[in-house]
Amino acid sequence: MCLYFTILLLISSFNLFASEDLPTNYEYFTSGGISSGLSADQPTFTLNGKEIFIYSGGLHYFRVPRAYWRDRMRKIRAAGLNAVATYIAWNLHEPENGVFDFGNGGSEMEDFLDLEEFMKTAQEEDLFVILRSGPFICAEYNFGGFPTWLLRENHIEFRTTDETYMKYVTRYFNTLLPILEKYQFTKGGPVIAFQIENEYGNQESRNFRPQKEYLEQLHQIFSNNGIVELLVTADSPLSHGDAGALPGVFLQTANLGASPEQQFEKLLQLQPNKPLMVMEFWSGWFDFWGDKHTTKKASSVKDVYERILKYPASANIYMFIGGTNFGFSNGATYGTADVGIESITTSYDYDAPLNEAGDYTDKYFDIKELVAKYNPVKTSTPEVPELIPKVAYPTIPIEKEITFSDLIKNNAPHVIESENVIAMEKLDINSNSGQASGYIVYRKENVDLAPKTVLKIGGKVCDSAEVLIDGVRVSPNFETNADFDNFGFWRKQDATLQVNTEEKKGATLDILVENWGRVNGGRVTGYNQTFKGLWQGDVYLNDKKVSDWKIIPLEFKKDWTNNLKSWSEVSSSTGPALYYANLEISDEPSDTYIDMRQWTRGLVAVNGFPLGRYTKIGPQQALYLPAPFLKKGSNSIVVFEEYKGADELKFVTKQIWSNP
Repeated sequence: MCLYFTILLLISSFNLFASEDLPTNYEYFTSGGISSGLSADQPTFTLNGKEIFIYSGGLHYFRVPRAYWRDRMRKIRAAGLNAVATYIAWNLHEPENGVFDFGNGGSEMEDFLDLEEFMKTAQEEDLFVILRSGPFICAEYNFGGFPTWLLRENHIEFRTTDETYMKYVTRYFNTLLPILEKYQFTKGGPVIAFQIENEYGNQESRNFRPQKEYLEQLHQIFSNNGIVELLVTADSPLSHGDAGALPGVFLQTANLGASPEQQFEKLLQLQPNKPLMVMEFWSGWFDFWGDKHTTKKASSVKDVYERILKYPASANIYMFIGGTNFGFSNGATYGTADVGIESITTSYDYDAPLNEAGDYTDKYFDIKELVAKYNPVKTSTPEVPELIPKVAYPTIPIEKEITFSDLIKNNAPHVIESENVIAMEKLDINSNSGQASGYIVYRKENVDLAPKTVLKIGGKVCDSAEVLIDGVRVSPNFETNADFDNFGFWRKQDATLQVNTEEKKGATLDILVENWGRVNGGRVTGYNQTFKGLWQGDVYLNDKKVSDWKIIPLEFKKDWTNNLKSWSEVSSSTGPALYYANLEISDEPSDTYIDMRQWTRGLVAVNGFPLGRYTKIGPQQALYLPAPFLKKGSNSIVVFEEYKGADELKFVTKQIWSNP
């Protein structure tokens, strides 16, 4: 432990004993009863009639295991912050059309979704709550938090007053908001503010003007559901003015990473005599597969944060802990024309004050120091909690495999017959809600291949494709960033591939397509083009269209993964294939990381739960495996390797970053 870290821990402990007689956050602001909530009717916020500056930290309940919510919140409060902010992800709470899950709905993410427990835990940990409720959230999350079944509508205009879109938004909020309504501060709960939409002003372009009518409709839905706490929006006022706001109805807040003074000056022009708040002060940034790991100097973060507090203004640190994009939940962005999409990594570490596993960084103690310096309200805070220990479990061997052929022959969860290739969202599965994530296989059986047959995929692949003939991959390997320019990736238009040299009769052609993550932000026009799979054109063999396909979705749902059949002895480490290993734990489980540097590209599932993706090109090289996902005794680890695997799995105690 560095000396700086040790000294600050000692200071923290001394401050605890020195402040034992101070009131808690809730005691201070609710003494004498609750008569009013958070008010922005004057230059400084008041809560229940008492002046308050909001010092908040971002924590997304869907990126941190439920068992660790309390630990992360206690660390936020121990830093002196008085609030926690979270987005609410519509796509998790309504995973199928009309089917809702708020912690007991039986979805794959059920254990993350108990919003009531999240809010109760925050209040127990002496934190107020800011709910960034959407419906669009961005968050670098898959499809910006929108459910993918919305794409099944033939006509829908996202983030507008479009009747089809608003029909679903209204139904969702009429289900969500009654749950949240009773946790409002004025009803004795922790919620002091709701954010409506997110960075809506950023939609402004030559082709689209953000609709004030849309924001008013959202406002009416909230009002109809008994929401009385402060409503806010978040944008860059310098870039977009009040294009994404509803002046006089919502308080406008700013998102920024630098230059707070200029943003505040603009906010004061737009909203004279109103409190100033940064809804997103970026403590770091996220990563894309194939790019360098992004970091932000602690000294820079400290400087800007102090300028915010000194101004004075309130702020939510985005992120205070980033967490993990478990499974296939990562988002993606549209890059330049020659790059195409850029896919966000499984780790959402964000170079935040608390790292992905909840460990302290220098930024944490800088923030703790500054809040203590500038917060005019002195309340008691807990000791800085001890770190959760990490263990590097012994290396375990790969014990068995399922070849790609056996995977499709014996484990296909669905086989859909279709004349043409279609997008995964259009499959009539999951109560006619389509396929949201994972892989999709397009199979054509009994194909006669002339010598040197050329396959062509019309349009672009969404997002990568491997071609197999009789279960053997014939498309190129994936090793470096340069391979994104080759056949099989989204950058190629009407890509072609020679699939054989000699004549072959009665062959089986498989095209395995992976969804690397849907766009999570950008202009409105992009949302309708985020289908995944093969859908932009037909598939041809020697310029003859191939029809009558069998389509097999591979969603890697927990029950399916735990009941896979046709395991056999390992014959090869060449994928695509499934590989099984067993982690035996004799004591209570501990946090760990799986070191994936010997593997190429794929997915890891632990005890059936899809932990996340890995990719050789980095920058992330290990997968965080929290103790709550493990159990005493035997733990199954299944790896779906697309290209070239290894004969073992290694464990380490911290994340590994490698820059390409």
